[in-house]
Amino acid sequence: MGIMNRNDRQIAIGTLLVATLALVILCLIDGDDDTSTQQRKILATHSSRNNEASRPFVYNEVEPRTIETFPFDPNTADSTQLLRLGLYPRQIRNIYRYRNKGGVFRVKEDFARIYGLTVKDYRRLEPYICISDDYLPAATLVGKRSRYERDTLLYPIKIDTTQHVVLNTADTFQLKRVPGIGSYYAKEIERYGRWLGGYVNVQQLDEIDGFPQEAKRYFIIKHPQPQKLNVNKLSLQQLRRHPYINYYQAKAIVDYRRLYGAIRSLQNLRFSRDFPPEVIQRLEPYVEY
Repeated sequence: MGIMNRNDRQIAIGTLLVATLALVILCLIDGDDDTSTQQRKILATHSSRNNEASRPFVYNEVEPRTIETFPFDPNTADSTQLLRLGLYPRQIRNIYRYRNKGGVFRVKEDFARIYGLTVKDYRRLEPYICISDDYLPAATLVGKRSRYERDTLLYPIKIDTTQHVVLNTADTFQLKRVPGIGSYYAKEIERYGRWLGGYVNVQQLDEIDGFPQEAKRYFIIKHPQPQKLNVNKLSLQQLRRHPYINYYQAKAIVDYRRLYGAIRSLQNLRFSRDFPPEVIQRLEPYVEY
């Protein structure tokens, strides 16, 4: 092998330097591409997170339950019927547990003992509870009444849409013949009527907590004769017993009598802040002078 002269050596060294420089440049370019790609991935991830954070949270909309009312026997009603009546699954499970342990609903009030059942639920469902004769106490078979008479006493036949009940003269049996009215509301109608001193308007039934609106159409008022309060003779304690007179109103009446003498009309109290026009109008049928 011959010895390279000086010019050949310079050319070889130059070529080697150029190749080395090209290799270094290629490595730098690849490194920059990798770094750029990583940066793009990081930015994309942050952007995605920011978009998710800024996106408004959407709550799942729950369709309101459709509640039906129809006669049912709690001893035999299945879960589908109980759901249609508006009971919740946990309440239905408690009914099934009660029946599986040998529990029997013999009267309507037994249904109120179900764990988890609210007073509002029971009042709403009570008029529609129909317990079969098979679950009634055997003692009901003894007596002079016929089966029809016994059934009528236990479950009064409801009136139709063309019939009405006179609110101030009906007893609990007649009241329970109104659709939507069971034992509880029949007793509440009587109790509140005594407290008022008699009804003068069917709309006063709205003052009974939770009263079923569909039942009002069956009531009428005939010749109301409410008991009167003598606002010139009764004491403060006697006056405030009426549901339409609170402590401050009773005190205003007593103070007026002490300062100005006998009350001739509730309009004498119209300047008192405790007797706005609507209060005077509501109380007028129940006072005398």
